[in-house]
Amino acid sequence: MSVPGRGLNNAAALERYVGVMENLRADHLGALETVYANGARFVDPFNEVRGIEAIQAVFAHGFAQCPGMRFLVQARAVDGDCALLRWRMQCDTSSPGLSIEGMSELKLGGDGRVVEHVDYWDPARQLYERVPVLGWLMRRIRARLAAPDSPSR
Repeated sequence: MSVPGRGLNNAAALERYVGVMENLRADHLGALETVYANGARFVDPFNEVRGIEAIQAVFAHGFAQCPGMRFLVQARAVDGDCALLRWRMQCDTSSPGLSIEGMSELKLGGDGRVVEHVDYWDPARQLYERVPVLGWLMRRIRARLAAPDSPSR
């Protein structure tokens, strides 16, 4: 049995990962097995899971909440076994205007598959502020905590 990614250098492994993520679809979550190690850890602002089945469940839930979800990687860097991605996630017309920008920190295993994935993005600004009452509250808190001459005020 061959191991996915065996023999790939980390830059090539990252490109393979990007290709899978940019082409990921709700009916093809099995592709995640080719880029995540079996016991991989996945963390984002709402989830912390371990294992390929749990990671697939996170993405399945994402597709259920955001039909037509698509990822576009805007920038990437790799240094040793650490990789960084800047990305945008967009939903189709069922959630007009929903676009989330974030960063992912990946740790690559010896076979080129991801053993740890940590996402960094701001749910307050990118999600909560879209909810009518909660959005008003989040904008008020942000304005109150921002420096006096900050453009985010």
